[in-house]
Formats: sequence, structure tokens, C-alpha cells
Amino acid sequence: MERGELTGKVAIVTGSATGIGSAAAIGLASRGAQVIVNYSKSHAEADKTADTILSNGGKALVVQGDVAHDADCRRIADEAIKMWGRIDILVNNAGTTKFAAHENLEALTAHDFTSIYAVNVVGPFQMIRAAAPALKASGHGAVVNVSSVAGIAGVGSSIAYAASKGALNTMTLSLARALAPEIRVNAVCPGYVATRWFSDRFGQERTDLISKDQAETTPLKRAGQPEDIADAILFFCLPMSRHITGELMSVDAGMHLSLARGR
Repeated sequence: MERGELTGKVAIVTGSATGIGSAAAIGLASRGAQVIVNYSKSHAEADKTADTILSNGGKALVVQGDVAHDADCRRIADEAIKMWGRIDILVNNAGTTKFAAHENLEALTAHDFTSIYAVNVVGPFQMIRAAAPALKASGHGAVVNVSSVAGIAGVGSSIAYAASKGALNTMTLSLARALAPEIRVNAVCPGYVATRWFSDRFGQERTDLISKDQAETTPLKRAGQPEDIADAILFFCLPMSRHITGELMSVDAGMHLSLARGR
């Protein structure tokens, strides 16, 4: 990849204070994009992501906003326009979940479903709607939704989470049709990724065990890192993917191959 392929382009990455979002924001900036680093609660970590970009000669602006709120989505898009006059790339990475065993139907409430959907499904829709005029004006707008293999195989942290990612996948297809030809809409579907998402829930020791298991059991014998997913996101943002829209890419070291067999 050429370092300057995205020079002059403006990208918004929601939920980019940590993990996959941070890696994607840094990766986009390393290729020349000017990046909105968005966070909901992790201000200090968002500043750290932005500082990494700035220290490497890139351009970044930190913007707080909760994608579950339409007014915040519109403000995030407006800040990009106000700062740099355009939007070329939107990465919908912000996400949430509630951990609940799938067989325990009493572990989830209607509120759990609606709060998870508000961030994982409605949030991306609202961000796309807010950015759509500028993305269309770009002429080569690219949207990347960060989904999950949970939305393909019905696995993951909870039924509500899996269902929300399934809805995000379907919405990706719908919007790829609706927004063509000016805007391409694709999704990446990560499997396990060693981020704070897991360590905050299970502790570092158990997270390390999960990573070890992934490295032993996936076809590619790898435990995913944020940069692995960021590279797939970057592919959909770069000119090399100009002929692709409506694609759901599994990025999971081949884990979905085992899931498809019910293992």
C-alpha cells in the first residue's frame, strides 16, 4: 500500500479510542487521511490515539459523541466538515454488548436488546445518514461497518449481540444498493480479537487463555489483533476496493469454517 493513497481524504472512525477503532484510525492517518477520532466515554484514550497520529505527522481531531443519539451523529459529521470541508470515509466501529449465555433466555431483557441495537444498528444508520451528503459529494465515498462473525453464525457474547450484528450485515447490503454508485458500503466481520473488550470482562489471565486457544484451534493458528482487523477495514477504504460494495468479509483466521460445521 502506498503511504499517501488517502492524502487529502477525510475519515471518521467511531469508537476509535481503543482497540480496533484506534488501530483503524492510526492506519488511515498513516496513509494520509485526516481523521476524526470519536469516543463516547474514553476521553483520555481518544487523546492518546490522536497523539499517536499527530506524533507521526498525521492530522486528527477528537470529537465526543454517542452514536445512539442522532444529534451526536450529526455533530460528529458537522465537525469533520467544519474542520476539513469534506467526508470521504466513514468507519462505523462503535459497538456494545451484554455478556449472557445463549441458553439462558432469562439473562436478557427487552431493554438489553434495545440498548444494544441503539449502538450497533441504529448508530451506524444514523452516522451514514449524517455523513451521506458529504460522502456523495466526495464521488468516491466509502463506508465500512465493523460487524462480527457473531452476526453470521449466531455466536458471540449474547443472543442480543449476535442479532444486532446480523441486522448490521443486512443493513450493509440494503445501503450498498441504496447509496450506489457514489458510496460503497461494506462490512468486516471479525472473530475473536485480543482487545480490552475481553480483558475488561474476563481479566487478563483468562483473555490470554482464550488467545492461546485461538492460536491452537483456528485454521490459520492465529489469535486476532486489532491491526489484523484494521488492515481489512483499510482495504475497503482504499482505491484498490473500488469495484466492491455490499461485501461481508470474515476476518477471523478461518474460525467461521469450524462454526459452519457446528463445532
